[in-house]
Amino acid sequence: MPVDLPASEPGQGKPSLVLGVDTCGSSGSVALGRVCGESVQILSQEELAGRSYSANLVTAVKGLLGKHGASLCDVRTIVAVRGPGSFTGVRVGLSVVKGLAEPMAIPVVAVSRLEVLAWKADAPSSALDAHRREIFLRISEAGKEARELLAGRTELSSIQPPQGQLAVCDEAAVILLSAAWPQKPLLRVDAPTAGDAIQYAMGRVLIGDFADLALLDGHYLRRSDAEIFGEAGANASKLARDD
Repeated sequence: MPVDLPASEPGQGKPSLVLGVDTCGSSGSVALGRVCGESVQILSQEELAGRSYSANLVTAVKGLLGKHGASLCDVRTIVAVRGPGSFTGVRVGLSVVKGLAEPMAIPVVAVSRLEVLAWKADAPSSALDAHRREIFLRISEAGKEARELLAGRTELSSIQPPQGQLAVCDEAAVILLSAAWPQKPLLRVDAPTAGDAIQYAMGRVLIGDFADLALLDGHYLRRSDAEIFGEAGANASKLARDD
């Protein structure tokens, strides 16, 4: 999906800007950072209202670049938060990222929102509200590969609480975790942002750990309503035919 943004002639030297996009939550953000050696300075961040990403995301990116007299030619990498979160938000965000990246051959680093939250809190594990009395949960323990899953009260009752701190940023996740694991301390922090994602991903940016845009997809952890209800409808139709 090509995105119409103005592009100026590339300047001398390697582009130094990193664009971050996070449209996974009930609100989102875009951020712009400047690479300084092996670190990054966040120049600006703009919040995005939820449920309006398709209408304002491209405009927000254009305004953010224009604010600093930059164009897409100056962008070295795009950091995309690929979920978990809202299906519509994740899909809109990734579509715009691909539309920005492909025509200009800008590499993309894709990160999990749970990873960013855990990094922001300096905690091994993290959880986000997934609505429907469920959470998105990241469990990371020494000597084991981190895993991310969708869990409700039933699933949590069968899971051993992870060691170390567990980061949360929304009250619904706190309520569910406190009921399921009453002895587990929770570390409350602000919700992760696009600026946080840029800072978290800088190691990957510097070593060139980029996503294959042809394969890049949302990290949903849950099937969409269309899949769930479509399958239910198909099963109901089949039962009716069988009767």
